[in-house]
Amino acid sequence: MRIHVGCEMTYDFVQDTPVVTMLNVHASRFSDLERPDYLLTVPAVPLEGYRDTFGNWCNRLVAPAGRFTLKTDTVVRDHGNGDMTDTVARQEEVRSLPVDTLLYLLGSRYCETDRLSQTAWDLFGAMAPGWARVQAICDYVHDRITFGYEHSRPTRTALEAFEERRGVCRDYAHLAIAFCRCLNIPARYCTGYVSDIGLPLPHAPGDFAAWMEVFLGGRWHTFDPRNNSPRIGRILIAYGRDAADVPLTLTFGPNTLVDFRVTTEEATPLTT
Repeated sequence: MRIHVGCEMTYDFVQDTPVVTMLNVHASRFSDLERPDYLLTVPAVPLEGYRDTFGNWCNRLVAPAGRFTLKTDTVVRDHGNGDMTDTVARQEEVRSLPVDTLLYLLGSRYCETDRLSQTAWDLFGAMAPGWARVQAICDYVHDRITFGYEHSRPTRTALEAFEERRGVCRDYAHLAIAFCRCLNIPARYCTGYVSDIGLPLPHAPGDFAAWMEVFLGGRWHTFDPRNNSPRIGRILIAYGRDAADVPLTLTFGPNTLVDFRVTTEEATPLTT
């Protein structure tokens, strides 16, 4: 399957403003790209690329005062089978976890494990460790939170999402991640493209999405408490401890986002 993905963001800046972007497809999918998803700007400005602490690809630039656009575009080859499942994947004891997963057991800016620990153990502590426990967490979060873009708030934490029972995909992910970490399951926050391929029409306008990856049975697995069902064309951009680590754009000055477009749709097959 060929999936066309990309985005275009237009801002008004009141002055020259440093910006860091995280808009390129993650390195784990580089071999699936039909062409590089170079970041383009209008007007053109110099870019400096680098990898952050988690290995995500970032671009650093200075946006000039006035109207400024960021855009990227590519076609990704995908197996088209949707998210993979492994219902027998086991939860490993903390003593046996790889050292690079231990960071994802700790509390973070949006995932207050200290304040949610007792709740997590009360809700899920009696369940057998492993895939079924993580899926039960996703089921609970999916049912507890009411989705709505009007509920979006950039400062909402996992605890606040639990108490307010509303939010957007990042809030679902933060709460599920916090519960997993409370139960000694490494979990990390992911952002990227999620398509509506295979779902009934009409499809909602394109948007970026948040989900989580959980370490079970010696590898990372995808779970999506917002949609809570396998999706075709999930394409990772970046991962970290929570949303604070993976902002799509980080701007160091006043600005207004005046246009925002995301494309994630099936592309026509290549003819031979």
